[in-house]
Amino acid sequence: MRHGVIMAGGSGTRLWPLSTRKRPKQLLRLIGGKSLLEIAVGRLRGLIDPSRIFVCTSSVYAREALDELAMLPEKQLLGEPVGRDTANAVAFTAAILFRLDPDAVLAVLTADHIIEPTDEFQRCLSLGFQTVEKSPEFLVTFGIVPTHPATGYGYIRNGGPLPGLAPACRVAAFREKPSAATAAEYLASGQYCWNSGMFVWKAASILEQLRLHLPESYHGVMRIAHAWDTPHYRRVLQEVYPALPKISIDYAVMEKAPHVAMIPMPVRWLDVGNWESFSATVAPDKHGHRVVGCDLATIDSGDVLAVSRTEHLFAVIGVRGITLIHTPAATLVCASGKAQDVKRMVELLSDKYGEKYT
Repeated sequence: MRHGVIMAGGSGTRLWPLSTRKRPKQLLRLIGGKSLLEIAVGRLRGLIDPSRIFVCTSSVYAREALDELAMLPEKQLLGEPVGRDTANAVAFTAAILFRLDPDAVLAVLTADHIIEPTDEFQRCLSLGFQTVEKSPEFLVTFGIVPTHPATGYGYIRNGGPLPGLAPACRVAAFREKPSAATAAEYLASGQYCWNSGMFVWKAASILEQLRLHLPESYHGVMRIAHAWDTPHYRRVLQEVYPALPKISIDYAVMEKAPHVAMIPMPVRWLDVGNWESFSATVAPDKHGHRVVGCDLATIDSGDVLAVSRTEHLFAVIGVRGITLIHTPAATLVCASGKAQDVKRMVELLSDKYGEKYT
């Protein structure tokens, strides 16, 4: 049967101070009053039965995730005791779903993106399911058709069509985040897509590849899955999971597996990873200001992003290109073009104040 797994374990430090250890970005109701997690689950409506949608997230904020998704029973939330990168999140969910359904085909999806239109996303996802159901040895990934030479994304090189599996194509190579010049070459060649980090595969197939290429994780998650629905589950999870080798699924499996396919996905794909990308989700006024949850008054100013979690006024004079984020605990003032440095600020604050503000 078809299943959906939403990966929602990231910390989202670049959206500090709204995003914190206790309430990360995927749980913030920033997009039209909805959280990114709620939006990600909503994209599956009508495609996958809610009883077969699972969320993998940190056990630290599992309760908050359940509160965001009233339709999701607790048994469909898989809590990681610690983050061990994507290979182990994939292995963990695949092992549990294999235990529940040995014929499970699962879509592994992200919880920190805006993807539009939904019907095109669902069309491509259906093609992914069909490809795996026809050729279950294949691991299918989705390549976002690029619109500009982005340097913040990984890339996938199209290796040509797969006979009998169109529109799926071979994956020739995975490429790391490129320089500006290399990204421009990728775009001009027409042979590359952005690496979406979304997949469809049969649980049995990805587990076999993990057994071959990451045996320590494979044996660990199978031990966890064996304890599923027993009184020993949480003890085994706490004992095994933190010791698994920390590595991404691309490095661990996708770059090594013999049968990897890509389906191009021509959608608007916005990684809401920092305040600069978040601003693209908010319509600007005539001065370029973007305002969420607060009031803004300006004199001789432009291109201001102002966000507050509580009723608040920002008064700005003579400033252009600035981000202002307010919470009861902290205020961020950040010049345009410096959004990537918010993560450095969080590291500095953690060193100086511990977890008081982060």
